[in-house]
Amino acid sequence: MSERSHRAIDVAHAVTTAHEQEWAFVLAAAARAAGDLDLAEECAQDAYVQALARWPETGIPHRPGAWLTTVATRRVLEVRRREATLARKFPLLVPELHVIEDHLQEDQPIPDDRLRLIFTCCHPALSREAQIALTLRLVCGLSTPEVARAFLVKEATMQARITRAKRKIAEARIPYRVPAAEDHPERVGAVLDVIHLVYSEGHTASSGDDLVRGDLAARGLSLARMLRALLPDDGEVA
Repeated sequence: MSERSHRAIDVAHAVTTAHEQEWAFVLAAAARAAGDLDLAEECAQDAYVQALARWPETGIPHRPGAWLTTVATRRVLEVRRREATLARKFPLLVPELHVIEDHLQEDQPIPDDRLRLIFTCCHPALSREAQIALTLRLVCGLSTPEVARAFLVKEATMQARITRAKRKIAEARIPYRVPAAEDHPERVGAVLDVIHLVYSEGHTASSGDDLVRGDLAARGLSLARMLRALLPDDGEVA
């Protein structure tokens, strides 16, 4: 096998690993800049495509997640700036633009916005099925077909469910933020309920031929560990 082939395999493995481990981090940062989940998702996906194209030539970066976050966030800003009709309103849409740009250096820490993303997906204004679908789609990075298979529904049905949930977030102006201190216990409880349901469905499937859905159980555990890392002092999370 040629050196080029070995490099391509290494890059493919690195991108796959980065998707499994860093997707929520990349998407959450892009969503913070975009103020729009669809645009953020599109730009995050584009960052992974660019990684596949560029890493074979430039080498795998020391911090893949930081590289991907930088590319995704810059892509968001490029798209926003090209929307001439929004030029006048752009500072109002992204008030933290200068803060975001200050962090777009791979050797600098990037703000962790995953809590914002998790709380948005699990907002109480959404139905429980919508909360679970969005959490799997946006936080875990599962594709729509994968989410549909997880709950044994048609892909079109799941796509419609996810689309409705995103539309409700936009129309109801559900804020992309961590809830206020007084609302924290209630909102954390909703997040924990979603995580528990994901794990339970994997550990003892409610339908289908398999009693255990290992992929879903693993996603539930991963979500629990992520929340524990983000909220180390929360007794309920522990």
